[in-house]
Amino acid sequence: MDMARTLYSQEIEGDNVARGKANELPISPKHAMEIASFIKFKRTGEAISILEQVIDKKKAVPFRRFNHKVAHKRGLDGWDAGRYPKKASHAYIRLLQSVVKNAEYIGLDVEKLEIVHVSANRGRGMRGIFPRAMGRATPKRRETVNIEIVVREVQ
Repeated sequence: MDMARTLYSQEIEGDNVARGKANELPISPKHAMEIASFIKFKRTGEAISILEQVIDKKKAVPFRRFNHKVAHKRGLDGWDAGRYPKKASHAYIRLLQSVVKNAEYIGLDVEKLEIVHVSANRGRGMRGIFPRAMGRATPKRRETVNIEIVVREVQ
């Protein structure tokens, strides 16, 4: 029997904590991990506005870990390599809005929410085949990502 993947990688408890999770999103794991480290310890409203700027290509996400052959981008503080991961940013905005709604539901002040934990890791790879010439086929894998966000109300 399969059990639902509802556990979080960190047990952060308290009356002022809200969380959200999204499993098997069809986005790039590398982009998801870079965004995770970028928005950690920011306020939720600030993180959403930054990711909207990333989608509009006004602000770049610094690529600190997966930066091999990544071009330099204007306006990065203390870093040079960066990109504009549009699809992954959309997924993070949706999840952040969900977390804010969860916080609102349990009675927290949505203006004072700080992201205390963000985790992005690879989900299951969806298998498929890519038909080629002469009756051959090549396997292909659709990468997926599991993202979890925990926020805390700060004063």
